[in-house]
Amino acid sequence: MPCNPFTRRIFLQRGLTLLAAAPTVPAFLDSTVLALTDPLDSPRVQQPSGKDGKILVVLQLSGGNDGLNTVIPYADDLYHRARPSLGHDAKTVLKIDDYLALHPNLGPLKSLYDKGNLCVVQGVGYPNPNRSHFRAMDIWQSAAPEKEVVTDGWIGRYFDNTCAGCDPRVGVSIGQTQPLAMKGQRITPLEFERPDLFRYGGADTQHFSQLNQAAANDPPAQKGPAAFSHASQLDFIHRTAMDAQVSSEQILRTTGRHAPAANYPRNELGQSLQTVASLIAGGLPTRVYYVSFGGFDTHAGERQRHDNLMTQLGEALAAFWSDLAAQKNTDRVLMMTFSEFGRRVAQNASGGTDHGAAAPMFLLGTSLQKGIVGKHPSLADLDQGDLKFQVDFRSVYAAVLQGWLQTPSKPILGQQFSPAEILKG
Repeated sequence: MPCNPFTRRIFLQRGLTLLAAAPTVPAFLDSTVLALTDPLDSPRVQQPSGKDGKILVVLQLSGGNDGLNTVIPYADDLYHRARPSLGHDAKTVLKIDDYLALHPNLGPLKSLYDKGNLCVVQGVGYPNPNRSHFRAMDIWQSAAPEKEVVTDGWIGRYFDNTCAGCDPRVGVSIGQTQPLAMKGQRITPLEFERPDLFRYGGADTQHFSQLNQAAANDPPAQKGPAAFSHASQLDFIHRTAMDAQVSSEQILRTTGRHAPAANYPRNELGQSLQTVASLIAGGLPTRVYYVSFGGFDTHAGERQRHDNLMTQLGEALAAFWSDLAAQKNTDRVLMMTFSEFGRRVAQNASGGTDHGAAAPMFLLGTSLQKGIVGKHPSLADLDQGDLKFQVDFRSVYAAVLQGWLQTPSKPILGQQFSPAEILKG
């Protein structure tokens, strides 16, 4: 490769800029720049892995979704007594069996349920539940309730344990901030709010594009003491810049050329899931996608707000699954929803519900056990007004890790949990 008059200092000054709404640089690019201090560091773009393998999509329902008005025990008199104005009439709900039903606005999900593509896990939680949004979310994302201070998440530990040396695109989160769940000690996935806000904007972009075209013909980077030569350092700088450019350019190209095969709702959740579907269609090596959907902290005036949230949830998930079906990718994708806690059984004086504990989880896929998993918590036997959990959320994680991502769960969760029976044998 011909020598180029770039220095480490000039590259750090001029090289990487992101056109982003957030004031901070995504962590993977930050770590890429810091890695320039070590010329022996490996290239940031590795051989793609998982491109044709299984994919996990995690949807976080932020704020504490009201599980009792999502999966409704419509045949239980205690439900109607506790919620005289918030409870849904048995004539309007979408009945699953003679006791449970889905929210009236979840018709699109009821269709997926009837086809065997939606599994409902009831009463998910953990011992000694915490009702603080921040602490409860940390618990769910870290899968470590016993730790007061956590710095990595369960998906991040999955990356650390199984994806050493992987392309940073092994994980992608859609949102303004990187969720704790995705943070590892060694691997930091990509994060962006919209694809058009994530791109390489450094100086001499055309030059680095030309270098990228020639990279396939370059000899392997030299190792050992000689690798500290000036030429090797410049070679590493060039390659690092190319890696950043390749990641951002590929994401832009991928999302730009995918024509969705479904009508996504024109809201934040719909657009986020459309982005995920386009990246899956584009063949990125991403193993885990993470999406957040907020607004579920319904302390007052819940009925109209929650009804609207259920409409958005049902329409967006149905469009996403329809898009994947057109791609012929449904067999490769498992989707999981969770919220940091449920709501109290009884409505409050403001026409809403306060922070609770156990709640249902949804899973979408073609390899799931059909129907309901677990027993619905008793409405007569409560814990300070809250439902008692029946399934530890880490058992669901264990099933996903072992049965879907095909990796041992104990090193990631810290102990062995019996996997919830959510996947077909």
